[in-house]
Amino acid sequence: MNRELEYMFVKRARVWIPDAEEVWKSAELTKDYKNGDASLQLMLEDGTNIEHTLDPKTKNLPYLRNPDILVGENDLTALSYLHEPAVLHNLKVRFIDSKLIYTYCGIVLVAINPYEPLQIYGTDIINAYSGQNMGDMDPHIFAVAEEAYKQMARDERNQSIIVSGESGAGKTVSAKYAMRYFATVSGAASEANVEEKVLASNPIMEAIGNAKTTRNDNSSRFGKYIEIGFDNRYRIIGANMRTYLLEKSRVVFQADEERNYHIFYQLCASSHLPEFKILNLSRANDFLYTRQGHSPVIEGVDDTKELRNTRHAFTLLGINESYQMGLFQVLAAILHLGNVEIKDRDSDSSVIAPNNRHLMAFCELVGVAYQDMSHWLCHRKLKTTSETYIKPLPRLQATNARDALSKHIYAKLFNWIVEHVNKALITNIKQHSFIGVLDIYGFETFEINSFEQFCINYANEKLQQQFNMHVFKLEQEEYMREQIPWTLIDFYDNQPCINLIEAKMGILDLLDEECKMPRGSDDSWAQKLYNTHLKTCSLFEKPRMSNRAFIIQHFADKVEYQCDGFLEKNKDTVNEEQIHVLKASKFDLLVELFRDGEKATSPTGQVPGTGGRTRLSIKPDKGREKSSKDHKKTVGCQFRNSLQMLMETLNATTPHYVRCIKPNDFKMAFSFDPKRAVQQLRACGVLETIRISAAGFPSRWTYQEFFSRYRVLMKQKDVLSDKKLTCRNVLEKLVQDQDKYQFGKTKIFFRAGQVAYLEKLRADKLRAACIRIQKTIRCWLARKKYLRMRSAAITIQRFTRGYQARCLAKFMRRTQAATIIQKYQRMVVERKRYRQKQAAALAMQTILRAYMARQKYQMLLREHKAVIIQKRIRGWLARCWYKRCLESIVILQCCIRRMRARQELKKLKIEARSVEHFKKLNKGMENKIMQLQRKIDEQHKDNRLLNERLSGLETSYTTESEKMRGELSRLRGYEEEAKNKTNQVSSLLEELERVKKELSTTQQEKKTIEDWAQTYRSEMEKMVSELKEQNGSLKKEKDDLNRSIQEQSQQMTAKMARAIAEETQQLETDLNEERSRYQNLLTEHLRLEEKYDDLKEAMVLSSNKPGHRRTDSTHSSNESEYTYNSEYAEMEEGSRAGEDVTRGIDTSLTLKLQKRLTELEQEKQSLRNELENKEDQFQRARARDNAEFKKARGAELEYESLKRQELESENKKMRHDLADMRRSLLGNAATSAGAPGSPAYKVLLDQLNASCEELEVRKEEVLILRSQLVSQKEAMHHKETMTEPSVSVQDVSKLKDSDEIKQAYIGLKDTNRSPQFMRKPLEVNDLLSRLRSAAPDFHKLNEDGELWLVNQGLKETIRLLEHQLQTQRRTHDSEVEVMRGELQSVKEENSRQQQLLAQNLQLPPEARIEASLQHEITRLTNENLELLAEDPAASREARVVILRRMVDLMEQLEKQDRTIRKLKKQLKVYSKRIGEMGAGQTEGQTSPGQMVEEPIHPVNIPRREKDFQGMLEYKKEDELKLVKNLILELKPRGVAVNLIPGLPAYILFMCLRHADYVNDDQKVRTLLTSTINSIKKILKKRGDDFETVSFWLANTCRFLHCLKQYSGDDAFMKHNTSRQNEHCLSNFDLAEYRQVISDLAIQIYQQLIKCMENILQPMIVSAMLEHETIQGVSGVKPTGLRKRTSSIADEGTYTLDSILRQLSAFHSTMCQHGTDPELIKQVVKQQFYIIGAVTLNNLLLRKDMCSWSKGMQIRYNVSQLEEWLRDKGLMLCGAKETLEPLIQAAQLLQVKKKTDEDAEAICSMCQALTTAQIVKVLNLYTPVNEFEERVSVAFIRTIQTRLRDRCESPQLLMDTKVIYPVTFPFTPSSLALETVQIPGSLNLGFLTRV
Repeated sequence: MNRELEYMFVKRARVWIPDAEEVWKSAELTKDYKNGDASLQLMLEDGTNIEHTLDPKTKNLPYLRNPDILVGENDLTALSYLHEPAVLHNLKVRFIDSKLIYTYCGIVLVAINPYEPLQIYGTDIINAYSGQNMGDMDPHIFAVAEEAYKQMARDERNQSIIVSGESGAGKTVSAKYAMRYFATVSGAASEANVEEKVLASNPIMEAIGNAKTTRNDNSSRFGKYIEIGFDNRYRIIGANMRTYLLEKSRVVFQADEERNYHIFYQLCASSHLPEFKILNLSRANDFLYTRQGHSPVIEGVDDTKELRNTRHAFTLLGINESYQMGLFQVLAAILHLGNVEIKDRDSDSSVIAPNNRHLMAFCELVGVAYQDMSHWLCHRKLKTTSETYIKPLPRLQATNARDALSKHIYAKLFNWIVEHVNKALITNIKQHSFIGVLDIYGFETFEINSFEQFCINYANEKLQQQFNMHVFKLEQEEYMREQIPWTLIDFYDNQPCINLIEAKMGILDLLDEECKMPRGSDDSWAQKLYNTHLKTCSLFEKPRMSNRAFIIQHFADKVEYQCDGFLEKNKDTVNEEQIHVLKASKFDLLVELFRDGEKATSPTGQVPGTGGRTRLSIKPDKGREKSSKDHKKTVGCQFRNSLQMLMETLNATTPHYVRCIKPNDFKMAFSFDPKRAVQQLRACGVLETIRISAAGFPSRWTYQEFFSRYRVLMKQKDVLSDKKLTCRNVLEKLVQDQDKYQFGKTKIFFRAGQVAYLEKLRADKLRAACIRIQKTIRCWLARKKYLRMRSAAITIQRFTRGYQARCLAKFMRRTQAATIIQKYQRMVVERKRYRQKQAAALAMQTILRAYMARQKYQMLLREHKAVIIQKRIRGWLARCWYKRCLESIVILQCCIRRMRARQELKKLKIEARSVEHFKKLNKGMENKIMQLQRKIDEQHKDNRLLNERLSGLETSYTTESEKMRGELSRLRGYEEEAKNKTNQVSSLLEELERVKKELSTTQQEKKTIEDWAQTYRSEMEKMVSELKEQNGSLKKEKDDLNRSIQEQSQQMTAKMARAIAEETQQLETDLNEERSRYQNLLTEHLRLEEKYDDLKEAMVLSSNKPGHRRTDSTHSSNESEYTYNSEYAEMEEGSRAGEDVTRGIDTSLTLKLQKRLTELEQEKQSLRNELENKEDQFQRARARDNAEFKKARGAELEYESLKRQELESENKKMRHDLADMRRSLLGNAATSAGAPGSPAYKVLLDQLNASCEELEVRKEEVLILRSQLVSQKEAMHHKETMTEPSVSVQDVSKLKDSDEIKQAYIGLKDTNRSPQFMRKPLEVNDLLSRLRSAAPDFHKLNEDGELWLVNQGLKETIRLLEHQLQTQRRTHDSEVEVMRGELQSVKEENSRQQQLLAQNLQLPPEARIEASLQHEITRLTNENLELLAEDPAASREARVVILRRMVDLMEQLEKQDRTIRKLKKQLKVYSKRIGEMGAGQTEGQTSPGQMVEEPIHPVNIPRREKDFQGMLEYKKEDELKLVKNLILELKPRGVAVNLIPGLPAYILFMCLRHADYVNDDQKVRTLLTSTINSIKKILKKRGDDFETVSFWLANTCRFLHCLKQYSGDDAFMKHNTSRQNEHCLSNFDLAEYRQVISDLAIQIYQQLIKCMENILQPMIVSAMLEHETIQGVSGVKPTGLRKRTSSIADEGTYTLDSILRQLSAFHSTMCQHGTDPELIKQVVKQQFYIIGAVTLNNLLLRKDMCSWSKGMQIRYNVSQLEEWLRDKGLMLCGAKETLEPLIQAAQLLQVKKKTDEDAEAICSMCQALTTAQIVKVLNLYTPVNEFEERVSVAFIRTIQTRLRDRCESPQLLMDTKVIYPVTFPFTPSSLALETVQIPGSLNLGFLTRV
């Protein structure tokens, strides 16, 4: 101990010393304390040095101050030093600096009255504390209420909340907020709004039981204990109130600055109202009972408004207007009675003046006789055994009797109101448990204390005893639980004081005995007290200067009581004759007030439905009238009995304590008077709690927390795997005295001061570590500075030397430059001289050389011309010789060749007679022809080359001649010009002389002009400069104007952009608000529906007679058999049963619910009407656009019709030509069946016939499409004239877009190529009948621009047909031309062949071949001879032509072969295509492409699979089975994993499609109704299962999208395939059902959000705030009795990974269920908003979480959440923005908070936080270590000043119940309905695919 004292009481240690003004004052040791010192050297906070002398007897040292990190703790028991100054200072710091009014002190909540309204009691605060552990949140009255509520539900034990304190400390408000909390979090078990009634009792009781005192403007002048009853589901079912010791004397007397009860002033303030005229009231100052305090008005209180609130509360509790007016009559009568003036008749009697105005008003109001009342106010009846006397009363006694009657009437009225309030708060539901709220007066001591103070202090003695025992019991249980040796703790026991008051022969006993004495008086009673207790009881004393008073030593203080009035107040007597007069009143309410107890229902009787408990009241028992006063209970006796019952009730419950403290006596906001606070802390038992805790082991740490906090005091070798053993070893080393701590099972217990000792060791260790770090850092900084200086010196040297070097280099450069300049200057002079000489020499050389050149040129020119003449003559001579030689040679060659040719001809004629020679000749002739042709080509080529060369030579000669002629003419011109120049020289010399003269004259004139020009130039320059200046100024002005215009334009643009952005944002906000309001209305509607269903169930249960009761299983099965037809019956039954239910329900509540339901329906209908109006406007606008488009399309349609006619005519012409050609080909083919090439023609004819068939089909298609266009025009005209379209052929026009036209076109093609159509190719009626059968599918064609889509589709189809027809026409023309040429050649060849055959057939077979060959030789010879005879050259050319023709014929033959092969392939392709399309020829019919003689080969035609239409058929009786198997009994897990997403939605829609297809509106309606009701039922049954809710949200949205996608609306069909467009609904418009299903989806979404919130809510605070994601950053501070959740991750602790895993599970589940991505984004955004809001709210309500290290943890956690968003690709969904307030709060915890610049930075940074939140965070900021600093009050005020202009909500917490309005963006499905397969596991075998 000495070692610790020496360690703690050292220099700079801080202590507390007593002070007369501030109670305790802080000081700091300036010198170390040594054992044995008689004094301490201290320095106060203001710098004053003092010497504090120690008590020489006790040697007690002053109290040590706690470390700064412990100051401001939520729990006083967390302080290391538990003593009075520490408690007082902690409360002061929290109250003044942090503006926190609540603080825990163990199990007690200390509440300091702030004397100003605080925004900490809203619904958001209630929601934040709901479900939280008491130690996890900052201290609050809601935390105590939540703890009581939780323990009631957990322990099945009744609870009590005991609220005590001085008058003005805030007891009533605290009790009121506790009851409000219970009413909010628990709700009501019925529709009677019991919670509202419980809260409504407060204004009534405040009006009749509260009054203004010098200490409190709303002081409760009675005690009350309210039991709030709960059912087995812990919902409020009712309440009951007990009252104690109403201060009746206040009715007739008030001290200065005080008021009577509020209700009197409320009536006087409302006396001007018409209904109060009969009360004859006026101002409060006009009545004696309301003007004695001289303070009729309370500042800031409107008594008229308060009366309205009181009357509303009466109405809510079922007290109607007539009863209310009766109550007000009684209260007004009391005021009038107080103004009745009683005068002295004589010394022993008194009299009331006749016709006293106030007495007459009293009698009129209460309905009694004026004479009787005036008589008995001044007289009294005395009864003896034999006679009865009427005795007059003196004026003083009569006045006292009048006042006694007023008090008695008011007490009766008070009890009657309490009784009826209890009746209104009691229901018939059986009470399971209750929570009691005791609002009772605290310990009171005044200058004059009377009977009321005595009873109050007596009650507080009993409560303090109960409190001490409870605290002692809790301490003992804690020690036993941790298995720590229990030693008795000495605590103050006030049982002797209680015995002094209530024991036998105690003060109350003696008082009752004295009241029974005939001549008992206050003096005699005082003497009995002195004689009995003065010497026997140390707690009883007698004042020195008085014999009519006594002193009692209470637990809080000594109190002196004056004996005057004790007996009278204890007797509480009133004149019985006056009571008889009142009982005889004609006023029913007054008679009811004074009715006998056995006839009236009183609060003391048993109340049905309360479990049989007895309700006690302090009013006397008047059940039996007895004349003997021995049997009347005194007030003291009644109070003792009721107090005893109260103590029994409290002992049977678990108590919770709230101690209210009054900070000052002047009602100043946030002003703290230490003297008054210490006085109340001593009186309310808070310091006793501290003393009991300090006597044992007040500081308690878990092993993990101790290890985490004091890990710095351990060495590495001390850390073991077992944390307990590690903590033991460390503590044994750190604390030598083992009595200072104890090891429990889960905690370590420390004596007071040990935590401070350990904190000091920890701080010293950290300080040493900081010094080491500082030393290292300073060394590093110094070295860095040295290196920087060294580097700077080197740099300076480098730059200096560089400068010097540069100077030297500059000098050298200058010297060199001078030399170079000199060199170049001399060089220039020399070069100038040289160039002058060179120029002169060059001039002479030029003249000489020019002369010589001219001479040489003349000579060369003459020689060149002579050479040209010679060349031309010699060339002419050579050409003449060449031509003569060439002609001679050619003639000679011709003669020789002619001779040789004749010789060769003779040989050929001889050889031509044999066949073999003819063949060889032909063969050689071919070769020779080729050779000759080649030679001719070569000769032609040479000839061309020679001709080209000759032409080139001629061209060059001509060019050269022209050139020479030009040169000659030019030279002649030069010669003539030279002659002319010679003649001009003389004239020029003369002219030169004349010019010289003129030049001198001109020079003089020039000089004059130059002078003038100089002057003019100067003037012009001056003028130009001025103009430039003006121009510059104008330009500047222009630039300024342009700049200003540009800035204005930019500003206007920015302003317009901002305005547009703001307007857009406002519109978006309005839209979101409207959407949110609508969705909230849906939620409210759903809640009312659920309540209605609960009422129906309750009605059914209550209406069932004893006997067989339907079980849950049968009930659910019957519910599942719901159909549309049974709705009416259920509604009728519900209406009949509702009548029975409403008999037992409050009428006002029923009307209120009906009114609310009507309002909701009207609002919903108005929203729908508004939506319909907007849709109508949109449709009208679109219709106008369609009308304009129709006009523009008219011309196009006419043009297309003309074009189609032209195409048809051309098609007919082509068809006619093809028919002619076919006939000719068939005729020729018949005659030449055996001729070569005939099979090719057959194939060609087959191909042509197939083409004809294709053309026929195309023609039919064109005709059908043309009929569609015609019918479309007729339908358009018909729809404009008729409202209801008829079913006819014109319905074909109701196809909706291009995709549908294409589908129709493909369908027509398929139909044309079907077997049925091929049998009857020209029957179009069949197609039209099919189109007529599908007419109901197109009853909504021309809406929303569908006509334009139809025209577009037709246009595309026509273009396709045109292209195909043109292609075929071109192919046909080319083929026809080819065939015509070939046909002609074939005809000629055929005729020759026929003649040859006719001749050959007459010869024998051997001669046929020779004849044919001979014929061919003869033909060829003839042709050759003919050609040779005519012209040999032509013969050669003919041979070449023949050969080329032969080659061409061979090529044509090859081409025909290729064409044959190609046509065969095309024939195969066509036959294959015909087989695929299922087409074929009928039996016995010949194909146009086949010959009659050839048989028809059978073709294998495959059959196509059945084409499903994407519909499911079911019977009406199977509808319940469908709903049951597909919705009620479906397991989402199997469907989500094994099947396609949204399968139930697809199945339901396919069933709906079939019902629409068969046009069964009843089936459609029942299916949709059953589906919606079944989904609601499954959600009601399994609404807490996230997987189920997510599954049905995805399927409901998919069902909604299917209804949109297949609705036929153009807006929803953009992404459909043509096949999907065929599946659109045809008969019913389900837009209203889409709205219903959308509302259902909104409800499911909200249910999903609630489900997720329930799952995430327990994780958020633990994971985001409490768990240390970054280990070692946060330090665990010492905690008090209210242990907080540990930040160390235990097995059951949620971490951030838990949230991330849960979010991933949510995301994967929704993805598996096929939820729309946009909807997933909205869900994630809502999830992150909940996380951010809950985290921020808990941060704002937890002081221990507001630290720098916790800010780092939060920012790290937020970054992990953002990383999760990034991984899932959800960064743009808006979820990150919802975390912005939390991010800014974390940044606020980490930023610097000292200077004005810091304040400015905080204001600009925290845009997402409100001012209240910023100030709250700054107030709550708590250092975890001694090295951190708190935020100063001045800095917080600076922040408030800077943020005062913000327009924002004063709400502190974020609303965690906010649900963003959800939207369901249309997401079409690419899944084809006909491909949907129904698995057998769904048990839907009764469905048939259609």
